[in-house]
Amino acid sequence: MPPRSVPTARQVRLGTELRRMREGAGLSIQEAADRLGINRTHITNLELARFGVSEERVRALAAIYACPDSAYVDALVAMARERKGGWWEEYRGYIATGGLDLAELEYFATSLRVLEIMHMPGLLQTEEYARAVLGSTVPQWSATDLRRRLSHRMKRRDILDRDDPPRCTFIIHEAALRMRFGTDRVLRAQLDSLLESSERKNVTVRVLTFEAGGFHVPGLSVTYALGSVPQLDTAQLDAAHGPVFLDAQSQLVNHRGVLDRTTEAALSEKESRDFIRAIAQQT
Repeated sequence: MPPRSVPTARQVRLGTELRRMREGAGLSIQEAADRLGINRTHITNLELARFGVSEERVRALAAIYACPDSAYVDALVAMARERKGGWWEEYRGYIATGGLDLAELEYFATSLRVLEIMHMPGLLQTEEYARAVLGSTVPQWSATDLRRRLSHRMKRRDILDRDDPPRCTFIIHEAALRMRFGTDRVLRAQLDSLLESSERKNVTVRVLTFEAGGFHVPGLSVTYALGSVPQLDTAQLDAAHGPVFLDAQSQLVNHRGVLDRTTEAALSEKESRDFIRAIAQQT
């Protein structure tokens, strides 16, 4: 397979999992290469996602590493089977790779748990609200760049309408419900849309009010994407320089804990709808 110029986050994750599998077997790169009969550089390139890896090679490595988890191996094989990128590839070179990787993460997730503090979740934003959010960046985007980013954000929402949509739970802070992006009319339309989204079978919306008190969250939002097996879960955090993706087990445990605590403190689904409706009426 030809070398990759810029591997996606999912391709990097496959390489990382191959490394973890090897280390779990207690083998060095040289030992793994000797058992497979290839150059050690090839193992390094696979683990760094510099080159693609075939389904057969993944199974061969899993056999050499004596991995006992067949579901995990099958999930890695499925990742290796992915030869073409998704719809987000048409935006490559126009928007930052972090945005593309986030769309890819959402697309392949079996379930999503999202905590938003300052604005509505991207997957639930209306077009006018999203335009106002994207237009508030510093420095401001050009009209062409803003149009591309808005188009990308709107297409991310399509996962909610597909035949096998991920189960999505959104914990939204009261600050995000009241924060003005655009005019009062834009915010009111966004709140009305949020209420409609909360009625979807695959969507749960819970509100975290100011009265719930303070809590620790390392950033302005957390997206926890469940993979096809637990080992492939990913936590994504917002940062000033772009999305940050975490997959170390200790990191995942910590962010599940943050989401669990905020979920416990949030209003029920019905209470949340009533709360959102009350804010919309005040807007």
